Amino acid sequence: MARVEMYATRICPYCSMADALLRSKGVEPEKTLVDVHTEERARMLERSGGRRTVPQIFINGQHIGGFDELKALDQKGGLDPLLAEAAAEK
Repeated sequence: MARVEMYATRICPYCSMADALLRSKGVEPEKTLVDVHTEERARMLERSGGRRTVPQIFINGQHIGGFDELKALDQKGGLDPLLAEAAAEK
């Protein structure tokens, strides 16, 4: 299965929706809570090209964006192949 990383906060509804969508696909994202680990916010900004909002989602190291981009990717049929890509390479 793909490695899914998500920068999030504890109170973000979009983070919760992204988490639910990913879990519906059988994926448990590795979450970094930037409201708890504030030092990780700089890393999130660097990796996401300066995006300050959460969630910021990465699949196999590729920046996907936030919940809206994740949902759009799923609706276009691009999320499942991306999530399966790592499994096929093993």
